Amino acid sequence: MGLLDRIQKAWNAFIGKGPPNKEFYLQRPYEDYGRSSTYRPDRLYYSKGQEKTLINAVYNRIAMDVAAVNIRHVKNDDQGRFIKEMDSSLNRVFSVEANKDQTARAFVQDIVMSLFDEGCVALLPVDTDKNPDTNTTINIYTMRVAKIIQWYPDHVQLEAYNDRTGNRETITMRKSEVAIIENPFYAIMNEPNSIMQRLIKKFNLLDVIDAQSGSGRLNLIIQLPYVIKTEARQKQAAQRSADIERQLAESNYGIAYTDGTEKITQLNRPAENNLLTQVQFLTSMLFSQLGVTEEILNGTADENTMQNYMTRCVNPICRAICEEIDRKFITETGRTQGQAITYFNEPWKLIPIDKIPDFADKLTRNEIMSSNEFRQILGMKPSSDPKADKLLNKNIAQPTEDQVPKKENTPDPDDDTEDDDSYDEVQAAMELEELKELSKKNGG
Repeated sequence: MGLLDRIQKAWNAFIGKGPPNKEFYLQRPYEDYGRSSTYRPDRLYYSKGQEKTLINAVYNRIAMDVAAVNIRHVKNDDQGRFIKEMDSSLNRVFSVEANKDQTARAFVQDIVMSLFDEGCVALLPVDTDKNPDTNTTINIYTMRVAKIIQWYPDHVQLEAYNDRTGNRETITMRKSEVAIIENPFYAIMNEPNSIMQRLIKKFNLLDVIDAQSGSGRLNLIIQLPYVIKTEARQKQAAQRSADIERQLAESNYGIAYTDGTEKITQLNRPAENNLLTQVQFLTSMLFSQLGVTEEILNGTADENTMQNYMTRCVNPICRAICEEIDRKFITETGRTQGQAITYFNEPWKLIPIDKIPDFADKLTRNEIMSSNEFRQILGMKPSSDPKADKLLNKNIAQPTEDQVPKKENTPDPDDDTEDDDSYDEVQAAMELEELKELSKKNGG
Protein backbone atom coordinates (compact mmCIF):
# COMPACT_ATOMS: atom_id res chain seq x y z
CA MET A 1 0.00 0.00 0.00
CA GLY A 2 1.34 3.37 -0.98
CA LEU A 3 1.77 6.26 1.38
CA LEU A 4 -1.11 8.23 -0.16
CA ASP A 5 -3.52 5.25 0.04
CA ARG A 6 -2.48 4.61 3.60
CA ILE A 7 -3.24 8.18 4.62
CA GLN A 8 -6.62 8.19 2.87
CA LYS A 9 -7.75 4.88 4.39
CA ALA A 10 -6.21 5.34 7.82
CA TRP A 11 -8.38 4.73 10.88
CA ASN A 12 -7.78 5.17 14.57
CA ALA A 13 -10.11 3.47 17.02
CA PHE A 14 -9.83 6.25 19.59
CA ILE A 15 -9.96 9.25 17.30
CA GLY A 16 -12.05 7.92 14.46
CA LYS A 17 -12.74 9.78 11.26
CA GLY A 18 -15.55 12.22 10.68
CA PRO A 19 -17.73 12.74 7.62
CA PRO A 20 -15.97 13.64 4.34
CA ASN A 21 -14.40 17.08 4.11
CA LYS A 22 -14.70 17.62 7.85
CA GLU A 23 -12.17 17.70 10.62
CA PHE A 24 -11.36 14.79 12.89
CA TYR A 25 -13.23 14.77 16.15
CA LEU A 26 -12.02 13.38 19.45
CA GLN A 27 -15.28 11.91 20.62
CA ARG A 28 -17.81 9.88 18.69
CA PRO A 29 -21.43 11.09 18.59
CA TYR A 30 -23.92 9.64 21.04
CA GLU A 31 -25.47 6.34 20.09
CA ASP A 32 -28.05 4.20 21.85
CA TYR A 33 -26.14 0.96 22.42
CA GLY A 34 -28.91 -0.69 24.41
CA ARG A 35 -28.88 -2.12 27.91
CA SER A 36 -25.50 -2.01 29.64
CA SER A 37 -24.02 -3.93 32.54
CA THR A 38 -20.73 -3.92 34.43
CA TYR A 39 -20.84 -7.72 34.57
CA ARG A 40 -21.17 -10.06 31.64
CA PRO A 41 -24.93 -10.73 31.53
CA ASP A 42 -24.79 -14.09 29.73
CA ARG A 43 -22.29 -15.61 32.14
CA LEU A 44 -23.33 -18.58 34.29
CA TYR A 45 -23.74 -17.90 38.00
CA TYR A 46 -24.11 -20.86 40.33
CA SER A 47 -27.39 -21.17 42.16
CA LYS A 48 -26.42 -23.25 45.19
CA GLY A 49 -23.27 -21.61 46.50
CA GLN A 50 -20.78 -24.17 45.20
CA GLU A 51 -18.62 -21.39 43.76
CA LYS A 52 -17.25 -20.93 47.30
CA THR A 53 -16.13 -24.54 47.66
CA LEU A 54 -13.78 -27.09 46.13
CA ILE A 55 -16.66 -28.23 43.90
CA ASN A 56 -16.14 -25.20 41.68
CA ALA A 57 -12.62 -26.39 40.79
CA VAL A 58 -13.88 -29.91 40.03
CA TYR A 59 -16.68 -28.57 37.80
CA ASN A 60 -14.30 -26.29 35.95
CA ARG A 61 -11.71 -29.03 35.39
CA ILE A 62 -14.24 -31.47 33.92
CA ALA A 63 -15.84 -28.74 31.78
CA MET A 64 -12.47 -27.73 30.33
CA ASP A 65 -11.62 -31.33 29.46
CA VAL A 66 -15.00 -31.87 27.78
CA ALA A 67 -14.58 -28.62 25.83
CA ALA A 68 -11.19 -29.87 24.60
CA VAL A 69 -12.95 -32.76 22.83
CA ASN A 70 -13.88 -31.97 19.22
CA ILE A 71 -17.63 -32.27 18.56
CA ARG A 72 -18.33 -32.32 14.83
CA HIS A 73 -21.11 -32.74 12.27
CA VAL A 74 -19.73 -35.53 10.08
CA LYS A 75 -20.66 -37.86 7.26
CA ASN A 76 -20.19 -41.63 7.61
CA ASP A 77 -20.25 -44.43 5.09
CA ASP A 78 -22.74 -47.31 5.00
CA GLN A 79 -20.82 -49.11 7.77
CA GLY A 80 -20.74 -46.09 10.08
CA ARG A 81 -17.12 -45.17 9.40
CA PHE A 82 -16.04 -41.53 9.36
CA ILE A 83 -15.53 -40.03 5.90
CA LYS A 84 -15.39 -36.23 6.27
CA GLU A 85 -16.68 -33.22 8.18
CA MET A 86 -19.84 -31.63 6.87
CA ASP A 87 -19.62 -28.06 5.63
CA SER A 88 -22.75 -27.00 7.50
CA SER A 89 -23.87 -24.24 9.82
CA LEU A 90 -24.34 -26.76 12.64
CA ASN A 91 -20.72 -27.86 12.30
CA ARG A 92 -19.66 -24.20 12.45
CA VAL A 93 -21.49 -23.81 15.76
CA PHE A 94 -19.32 -26.53 17.35
CA SER A 95 -16.08 -25.74 15.54
CA VAL A 96 -15.87 -21.95 15.16
CA GLU A 97 -18.58 -19.78 16.72
CA ALA A 98 -21.76 -20.59 18.64
CA ASN A 99 -23.08 -17.02 18.95
CA LYS A 100 -21.83 -13.45 18.97
CA ASP A 101 -20.55 -13.81 22.56
CA GLN A 102 -19.12 -17.35 22.67
CA THR A 103 -16.67 -19.38 20.69
CA ALA A 104 -17.37 -23.04 20.07
CA ARG A 105 -15.19 -24.14 22.98
CA ALA A 106 -16.68 -21.59 25.39
CA PHE A 107 -20.14 -22.75 24.34
CA VAL A 108 -19.38 -26.41 25.17
CA GLN A 109 -17.85 -25.39 28.48
CA ASP A 110 -21.00 -23.39 29.26
CA ILE A 111 -23.10 -26.48 28.47
CA VAL A 112 -21.17 -28.66 30.92
CA MET A 113 -21.04 -26.08 33.73
CA SER A 114 -24.78 -25.41 33.42
CA LEU A 115 -25.43 -29.16 33.25
CA PHE A 116 -23.63 -29.73 36.53
CA ASP A 117 -25.42 -26.85 38.23
CA GLU A 118 -28.97 -27.51 37.00
CA GLY A 119 -28.88 -31.24 36.26
CA CYS A 120 -30.69 -30.73 32.95
CA VAL A 121 -30.30 -27.94 30.40
CA ALA A 122 -31.58 -27.13 26.91
CA LEU A 123 -29.75 -25.98 23.78
CA LEU A 124 -31.90 -23.34 22.12
CA PRO A 125 -31.44 -22.66 18.38
CA VAL A 126 -31.67 -18.88 18.14
CA ASP A 127 -30.95 -17.93 14.51
CA THR A 128 -32.23 -20.36 11.87
CA ASP A 129 -33.16 -20.06 8.20
CA LYS A 130 -36.71 -21.37 8.75
CA ASN A 131 -39.32 -21.60 11.45
CA PRO A 132 -38.73 -24.81 13.45
CA ASP A 133 -42.53 -25.40 13.49
CA THR A 134 -42.46 -26.26 9.78
CA ASN A 135 -40.97 -29.71 10.58
CA THR A 136 -38.49 -29.37 7.71
CA THR A 137 -34.73 -29.37 7.53
CA ILE A 138 -33.38 -26.13 9.01
CA ASN A 139 -29.93 -24.57 9.20
CA ILE A 140 -28.92 -23.52 12.71
CA TYR A 141 -26.59 -20.52 12.77
CA THR A 142 -26.44 -19.66 16.49
CA MET A 143 -27.32 -21.46 19.72
CA ARG A 144 -27.62 -20.61 23.41
CA VAL A 145 -27.65 -22.61 26.63
CA ALA A 146 -31.05 -22.19 28.29
CA LYS A 147 -32.30 -22.98 31.79
CA ILE A 148 -35.44 -25.12 31.99
CA ILE A 149 -38.02 -23.48 34.25
CA GLN A 150 -41.20 -25.48 33.60
CA TRP A 151 -41.92 -28.88 32.08
CA TYR A 152 -45.00 -29.62 29.99
CA PRO A 153 -46.01 -32.80 28.10
CA ASP A 154 -44.80 -31.49 24.72
CA HIS A 155 -43.22 -28.15 25.62
CA VAL A 156 -40.63 -26.67 27.96
CA GLN A 157 -40.41 -23.14 29.33
CA LEU A 158 -36.87 -21.81 29.04
CA GLU A 159 -34.90 -18.87 30.35
CA ALA A 160 -32.17 -17.79 27.95
CA TYR A 161 -30.06 -14.73 27.24
CA ASN A 162 -31.30 -12.61 24.34
CA ASP A 163 -28.21 -11.07 22.75
CA ARG A 164 -30.32 -8.46 20.95
CA THR A 165 -31.94 -6.92 24.01
CA GLY A 166 -29.28 -7.80 26.59
CA ASN A 167 -31.82 -9.39 28.94
CA ARG A 168 -32.59 -12.89 30.10
CA GLU A 169 -35.99 -13.69 28.68
CA THR A 170 -38.51 -16.52 29.07
CA ILE A 171 -39.62 -18.48 26.04
CA THR A 172 -41.71 -21.64 25.54
CA MET A 173 -40.56 -24.14 22.90
CA ARG A 174 -41.53 -27.59 21.75
CA LYS A 175 -39.38 -30.41 23.06
CA SER A 176 -38.68 -31.47 19.48
CA GLU A 177 -37.21 -28.03 18.69
CA VAL A 178 -34.58 -27.90 21.44
CA ALA A 179 -31.93 -30.34 22.61
CA ILE A 180 -32.60 -31.34 26.24
CA ILE A 181 -29.46 -32.77 27.85
CA GLU A 182 -29.51 -34.53 31.22
CA ASN A 183 -26.46 -34.88 33.41
CA PRO A 184 -25.19 -38.50 33.28
CA PHE A 185 -24.06 -38.05 36.90
CA TYR A 186 -27.40 -36.67 38.09
CA ALA A 187 -27.68 -39.20 40.94
CA ILE A 188 -24.22 -38.20 42.19
CA MET A 189 -24.37 -34.43 41.68
CA ASN A 190 -27.92 -33.12 41.58
CA GLU A 191 -30.10 -35.33 43.77
CA PRO A 192 -31.10 -33.48 46.98
CA ASN A 193 -29.28 -35.95 49.22
CA SER A 194 -26.50 -36.93 46.81
CA ILE A 195 -22.84 -36.99 47.77
CA MET A 196 -22.17 -33.74 45.92
CA GLN A 197 -24.98 -31.85 47.68
CA ARG A 198 -23.99 -33.21 51.08
CA LEU A 199 -20.40 -32.17 50.42
CA ILE A 200 -21.53 -28.66 49.46
CA LYS A 201 -23.46 -28.37 52.74
CA LYS A 202 -20.42 -29.51 54.74
CA PHE A 203 -18.22 -26.96 52.97
CA ASN A 204 -20.72 -24.21 53.77
CA LEU A 205 -20.66 -25.21 57.43
CA LEU A 206 -16.87 -25.06 57.42
CA ASP A 207 -17.05 -21.57 55.94
CA VAL A 208 -19.38 -20.46 58.73
CA ILE A 209 -17.05 -21.83 61.41
CA ASP A 210 -14.02 -20.19 59.77
CA ALA A 211 -15.85 -16.86 59.62
CA GLN A 212 -16.71 -17.07 63.30
CA SER A 213 -13.18 -18.00 64.36
CA GLY A 214 -11.65 -15.24 62.25
CA SER A 215 -14.07 -12.47 63.15
CA GLY A 216 -11.87 -11.02 65.90
CA ARG A 217 -14.43 -11.57 68.68
CA LEU A 218 -12.94 -12.19 72.13
CA ASN A 219 -15.95 -14.01 73.65
CA LEU A 220 -15.21 -13.03 77.27
CA ILE A 221 -17.27 -13.59 80.42
CA ILE A 222 -16.65 -11.05 83.21
CA GLN A 223 -17.53 -12.12 86.72
CA LEU A 224 -18.28 -9.03 88.82
CA PRO A 225 -17.84 -9.01 92.59
CA TYR A 226 -21.56 -8.46 93.31
CA VAL A 227 -24.84 -10.19 92.59
CA ILE A 228 -26.62 -8.95 89.46
CA LYS A 229 -30.32 -9.39 90.10
CA THR A 230 -31.70 -5.93 90.39
CA GLU A 231 -32.16 -3.52 87.52
CA ALA A 232 -29.62 -1.09 88.96
CA ARG A 233 -26.96 -3.82 89.18
CA GLN A 234 -27.68 -4.90 85.58
CA LYS A 235 -27.20 -1.34 84.32
CA GLN A 236 -23.96 -1.15 86.29
CA ALA A 237 -22.75 -4.43 84.71
CA ALA A 238 -23.65 -3.19 81.22
CA GLN A 239 -21.74 0.02 81.88
CA ARG A 240 -18.73 -1.98 83.04
CA SER A 241 -18.84 -4.16 79.88
CA ALA A 242 -19.07 -1.10 77.64
CA ASP A 243 -16.14 0.46 79.46
CA ILE A 244 -13.93 -2.58 78.77
CA GLU A 245 -14.99 -2.60 75.10
CA ARG A 246 -14.06 1.07 74.82
CA GLN A 247 -10.66 0.49 76.38
CA LEU A 248 -9.89 -2.37 73.95
CA ALA A 249 -11.08 -0.39 70.91
CA GLU A 250 -9.14 2.78 71.77
CA SER A 251 -5.94 0.99 72.78
CA ASN A 252 -3.30 0.51 70.09
CA TYR A 253 -2.35 -2.88 71.45
CA GLY A 254 -5.79 -4.04 72.68
CA ILE A 255 -5.10 -3.63 76.43
CA ALA A 256 -7.75 -3.02 79.11
CA TYR A 257 -7.64 -2.93 82.91
CA THR A 258 -10.03 -4.52 85.41
CA ASP A 259 -10.56 -4.50 89.13
CA GLY A 260 -8.75 -7.06 91.25
CA THR A 261 -12.04 -8.55 92.37
CA GLU A 262 -13.27 -9.12 88.81
CA LYS A 263 -12.67 -12.48 87.10
CA ILE A 264 -12.43 -12.88 83.28
CA THR A 265 -13.04 -16.19 81.47
CA GLN A 266 -12.22 -16.54 77.74
CA LEU A 267 -14.50 -18.79 75.63
CA ASN A 268 -12.97 -18.62 72.14
CA ARG A 269 -11.13 -21.94 72.45
CA PRO A 270 -11.17 -24.02 69.25
CA ALA A 271 -14.23 -26.24 69.24
CA GLU A 272 -13.33 -29.78 68.25
CA ASN A 273 -15.69 -31.66 65.88
CA ASN A 274 -15.50 -34.28 63.14
CA LEU A 275 -16.68 -31.96 60.35
CA LEU A 276 -13.32 -31.92 58.57
CA THR A 277 -13.15 -35.71 58.67
CA GLN A 278 -16.60 -35.94 57.08
CA VAL A 279 -15.55 -33.52 54.34
CA GLN A 280 -12.47 -35.60 53.55
CA PHE A 281 -14.52 -38.81 53.43
CA LEU A 282 -17.20 -37.33 51.17
CA THR A 283 -14.54 -35.83 48.88
CA SER A 284 -12.81 -39.19 48.43
CA MET A 285 -16.16 -40.87 47.74
CA LEU A 286 -17.08 -38.23 45.16
CA PHE A 287 -13.73 -38.48 43.39
CA SER A 288 -13.96 -42.27 43.23
CA GLN A 289 -17.45 -42.17 41.70
CA LEU A 290 -16.52 -39.53 39.12
CA GLY A 291 -13.15 -41.03 38.27
CA VAL A 292 -11.34 -37.84 39.36
CA THR A 293 -8.20 -37.85 41.48
CA GLU A 294 -6.03 -35.18 43.04
CA GLU A 295 -3.35 -35.91 40.45
CA ILE A 296 -5.79 -34.97 37.67
CA LEU A 297 -6.60 -31.66 39.35
CA ASN A 298 -2.97 -30.68 39.93
CA GLY A 299 -1.75 -31.99 36.56
CA THR A 300 0.56 -34.81 37.72
CA ALA A 301 -1.56 -37.81 36.61
CA ASP A 302 0.04 -40.47 34.41
CA GLU A 303 -1.43 -41.73 31.13
CA ASN A 304 -3.28 -44.66 32.76
CA THR A 305 -5.01 -42.40 35.28
CA MET A 306 -5.92 -39.90 32.56
CA GLN A 307 -7.25 -42.66 30.32
CA ASN A 308 -9.46 -43.93 33.14
CA TYR A 309 -10.67 -40.39 33.80
CA MET A 310 -11.47 -39.78 30.13
CA THR A 311 -13.32 -43.08 29.85
CA ARG A 312 -15.37 -42.85 33.04
CA CYS A 313 -16.02 -39.11 33.31
CA VAL A 314 -15.44 -37.13 30.11
CA ASN A 315 -16.72 -39.56 27.48
CA PRO A 316 -20.18 -40.12 29.07
CA ILE A 317 -20.79 -36.36 29.07
CA CYS A 318 -19.65 -36.01 25.44
CA ARG A 319 -21.84 -38.92 24.40
CA ALA A 320 -24.88 -37.43 26.16
CA ILE A 321 -24.39 -34.12 24.32
CA CYS A 322 -23.81 -35.72 20.91
CA GLU A 323 -26.69 -38.19 21.14
CA GLU A 324 -29.24 -35.51 22.02
CA ILE A 325 -28.05 -33.11 19.30
CA ASP A 326 -28.06 -35.96 16.78
CA ARG A 327 -31.57 -36.97 17.85
CA LYS A 328 -33.08 -33.47 17.60
CA PHE A 329 -31.17 -31.66 14.85
CA ILE A 330 -30.36 -34.44 12.33
CA THR A 331 -33.39 -35.41 10.23
CA GLU A 332 -34.22 -38.91 9.00
CA THR A 333 -33.11 -37.91 5.52
CA GLY A 334 -29.78 -36.77 6.92
CA ARG A 335 -29.31 -40.07 8.77
CA THR A 336 -29.94 -42.05 5.58
CA GLN A 337 -27.23 -39.94 3.95
CA GLY A 338 -24.79 -40.88 6.73
CA GLN A 339 -24.88 -37.59 8.67
CA ALA A 340 -24.21 -37.73 12.41
CA ILE A 341 -22.93 -35.74 15.38
CA THR A 342 -19.89 -37.35 16.96
CA TYR A 343 -16.88 -36.44 19.08
CA PHE A 344 -13.17 -37.07 18.60
CA ASN A 345 -10.67 -37.38 21.43
CA GLU A 346 -7.01 -36.51 20.99
CA PRO A 347 -5.16 -39.46 22.55
CA TRP A 348 -1.77 -37.97 21.71
CA LYS A 349 -2.10 -35.53 24.60
CA LEU A 350 -1.83 -38.47 27.02
CA ILE A 351 1.36 -39.88 25.49
CA PRO A 352 4.70 -38.89 27.05
CA ILE A 353 7.18 -37.18 24.72
CA ASP A 354 9.71 -40.00 24.93
CA LYS A 355 7.15 -42.48 23.55
CA ILE A 356 6.02 -40.41 20.56
CA PRO A 357 8.81 -41.63 18.18
CA ASP A 358 7.89 -45.23 18.93
CA PHE A 359 4.22 -44.56 18.18
CA ALA A 360 5.12 -42.71 14.98
CA ASP A 361 7.22 -45.63 13.76
CA LYS A 362 4.52 -48.21 14.51
CA LEU A 363 1.70 -46.23 12.91
CA THR A 364 3.58 -45.35 9.72
CA ARG A 365 5.25 -48.77 9.38
CA ASN A 366 1.92 -50.57 9.60
CA GLU A 367 0.43 -48.13 7.07
CA ILE A 368 -2.14 -46.70 9.52
CA MET A 369 -1.05 -43.07 9.12
CA SER A 370 1.06 -41.23 6.58
CA SER A 371 4.06 -39.16 7.58
CA ASN A 372 2.32 -35.86 6.91
CA GLU A 373 -0.69 -36.90 9.01
CA PHE A 374 1.58 -37.56 11.99
CA ARG A 375 3.48 -34.32 11.37
CA GLN A 376 0.18 -32.45 11.73
CA ILE A 377 -0.31 -34.03 15.16
CA LEU A 378 3.08 -32.72 16.24
CA GLY A 379 2.25 -29.25 14.90
CA MET A 380 4.79 -29.44 12.07
CA LYS A 381 4.35 -28.32 8.48
CA PRO A 382 3.64 -31.07 5.92
CA SER A 383 6.54 -32.32 3.90
CA SER A 384 6.67 -31.63 0.16
CA ASP A 385 7.91 -35.15 -0.55
CA PRO A 386 5.15 -37.06 -2.41
CA LYS A 387 5.94 -40.17 -0.37
CA ALA A 388 4.96 -38.34 2.83
CA ASP A 389 1.29 -38.48 1.78
CA LYS A 390 1.30 -42.21 0.98
CA LEU A 391 0.62 -45.17 3.24
CA LEU A 392 3.80 -47.21 2.93
CA ASN A 393 6.42 -48.85 5.10
CA LYS A 394 9.52 -46.65 5.06
CA ASN A 395 11.66 -49.45 6.51
CA ILE A 396 11.28 -51.55 3.34
CA ALA A 397 12.88 -50.46 0.09
CA GLN A 398 10.14 -49.55 -2.34
CA PRO A 399 10.60 -50.51 -6.06
CA THR A 400 11.04 -47.72 -8.56
CA GLU A 401 8.86 -47.26 -11.59
CA ASP A 402 11.41 -49.01 -13.85
CA GLN A 403 11.55 -52.00 -11.51
CA VAL A 404 7.79 -52.46 -11.34
CA PRO A 405 6.86 -55.37 -13.65
CA LYS A 406 4.38 -54.53 -16.33
CA LYS A 407 1.03 -56.21 -16.09
CA GLU A 408 0.38 -58.73 -18.84
CA ASN A 409 -2.98 -59.25 -20.39
CA THR A 410 -4.74 -61.89 -18.40
CA PRO A 411 -6.74 -64.38 -20.44
CA ASP A 412 -10.48 -64.32 -20.31
CA PRO A 413 -11.75 -67.47 -18.55
CA ASP A 414 -14.85 -67.50 -20.81
CA ASP A 415 -12.81 -67.26 -24.02
CA ASP A 416 -12.22 -70.79 -25.41
CA THR A 417 -10.08 -69.68 -28.35
CA GLU A 418 -7.18 -68.52 -26.15
CA ASP A 419 -7.19 -71.85 -24.30
CA ASP A 420 -7.15 -73.76 -27.60
CA ASP A 421 -4.24 -71.71 -28.96
CA SER A 422 -2.15 -72.26 -25.84
CA TYR A 423 -2.95 -76.00 -25.94
CA ASP A 424 -1.80 -76.29 -29.60
CA GLU A 425 1.48 -74.53 -28.83
CA VAL A 426 2.22 -76.95 -25.98
CA GLN A 427 1.44 -79.96 -28.21
CA ALA A 428 3.71 -78.66 -30.96
CA ALA A 429 6.56 -78.17 -28.53
CA MET A 430 6.17 -81.71 -27.17
CA GLU A 431 6.13 -83.21 -30.67
CA LEU A 432 9.26 -81.27 -31.56
CA GLU A 433 11.07 -82.62 -28.52
CA GLU A 434 10.04 -86.17 -29.41
CA LEU A 435 11.36 -85.74 -32.96
CA LYS A 436 14.71 -84.51 -31.65
CA GLU A 437 15.07 -87.53 -29.33
CA LEU A 438 14.25 -89.95 -32.18
CA SER A 439 16.80 -88.33 -34.44
CA LYS A 440 19.47 -88.69 -31.77
CA LYS A 441 18.69 -92.41 -31.38
CA ASN A 442 18.84 -92.97 -35.14
CA GLY A 443 22.16 -91.22 -35.34
CA GLY A 444 21.26 -88.17 -37.04
